[in-house]
Amino acid sequence: MATQICPNCNKDSFTWMLDNEKSELTIWNCSICFYEAFENENDEQICTNCEKETKTKLKDAIHEYWWCSNCNLKS
Repeated sequence: MATQICPNCNKDSFTWMLDNEKSELTIWNCSICFYEAFENENDEQICTNCEKETKTKLKDAIHEYWWCSNCNLKS
């Protein structure tokens, strides 16, 4: 599985797995800083920065924000 840039520590160590109980939920984890966030597959948009449909809403224990897995823009 390819890794992504972690929106928390900015290291190339962010990976995902599907939640077996909720098929639309993806769990993201960082193997370096142990950051964890949840993505609902129904919340996807086209990124205004890179113009790809790779912008998704992530939710962690404190924040909810948009993140693009292609260009790593966090808003």
